[in-house]
Amino acid sequence: MVTYLKRNRSCRILLVEKTDRLYRNLRDAVTVEELDIEVHLVKEGQIVSKDSKSQAKLIHGIHLVMARNYSENLREEAKKGMLEKASQGGFPGLAPFGYRNNKAERTIEIDPVDSLIVSRLFALYATGSHTLSTLKKTIHAEAGKKLSRGNIHLILKNRFYIGFFEWGGQTYPGIHPLFVNRSVFDQVQSLLTGHNRPKPSKREIAFRGLMQCSYDGCLLTGDVQKEKYVYYRCTGHRGKCELPRFREDDISNRLGEPLKALQVPQEVVLQIVSALREDQRRAASKIITERSRLELRLTGIRNRMDSAYADKLDGKIPEDFWERKMTDWRMEEQQIKMAMDGLSSAETGDRALDAQRIFELANKVYSLYVSQDSTEKAKSLKMLFSNCSVDAVSVTPTYRKPFDMIFKRAVLEEWSGRLDSN
Repeated sequence: MVTYLKRNRSCRILLVEKTDRLYRNLRDAVTVEELDIEVHLVKEGQIVSKDSKSQAKLIHGIHLVMARNYSENLREEAKKGMLEKASQGGFPGLAPFGYRNNKAERTIEIDPVDSLIVSRLFALYATGSHTLSTLKKTIHAEAGKKLSRGNIHLILKNRFYIGFFEWGGQTYPGIHPLFVNRSVFDQVQSLLTGHNRPKPSKREIAFRGLMQCSYDGCLLTGDVQKEKYVYYRCTGHRGKCELPRFREDDISNRLGEPLKALQVPQEVVLQIVSALREDQRRAASKIITERSRLELRLTGIRNRMDSAYADKLDGKIPEDFWERKMTDWRMEEQQIKMAMDGLSSAETGDRALDAQRIFELANKVYSLYVSQDSTEKAKSLKMLFSNCSVDAVSVTPTYRKPFDMIFKRAVLEEWSGRLDSN
């Protein structure tokens, strides 16, 4: 606006609703005054220019001071509200990577996509086999996400992921949900501040980052001995540990044992897949019926709008009545469109086919596992397990969904004859 008024000397009048819609500080007031224009303040009934009377300028100056005071008071109240929110555990700012702001509820929630990348960053760096540069390349290759070394470093040091945040120079405990393990975070901090920064290994340690010591909760790492043999051991970040060292072949066999439990009877698989297909068929039929009903409603609303507009043009209905009805009809039209969009989002993929593939994988995973090399075995395990607790004699995995439910049913042989139970 200022640039336009400077370039177009023929335009010398500025229409403004009221003072605080134009400026709220003295600097902007001086800028407008130097333009040598007439400012018409519509709601205040004032015209201000260099030729205005002193009384008009005084009243305008009072309005400007009041507007400035309102702005400063608003800022103070906003800061006060943010500090109050922080003291109650709510983060008042923009959520860090891995989280997102829920504007409707004014809370912070876990981002379902970015949180997986953050968890992967911590897990990979905690193994001790990555630098920030190699971590950057690995995440880009795995997730397609480009993160700078600086951003990765900020993520790895951010205490927000373990429930704390900084605001106004103070540290507050947060009430936001967490998804990063505290022991993994501490291990990452130890590596970041330690003298021996992680160096990429010349030989890939396949199962590193997948196992956790059941004695002290530290991760298991791997070492190459005699440039040939790989041994796994507890990192020992919490002191000396009782866990013995394992050769890679030994730990590979142990990790494969839990896969035998993921067996589902074929007749149960067929029942579940058949039931899911029937559910999908019924759901699709309901969606088609509901969509047809909404389309009829939408057509009816639009016909009313067209008829009412024609009546308005013919003078059959007054202007205010037409505007009021149009507002109601537009709102109803918007609600119908939202309902139709909701039906579109409800049309998910082939759940029966997805379930069938999951069961096929569960039934074949052990036979595939024993035929793979260590690197491929590790990939299979990471797809099925989120973590494995290892002691001197056993391996206890934590299954990812939905394999956790399959394992519970399979190990207890609780496959029911009722389709709804399965």
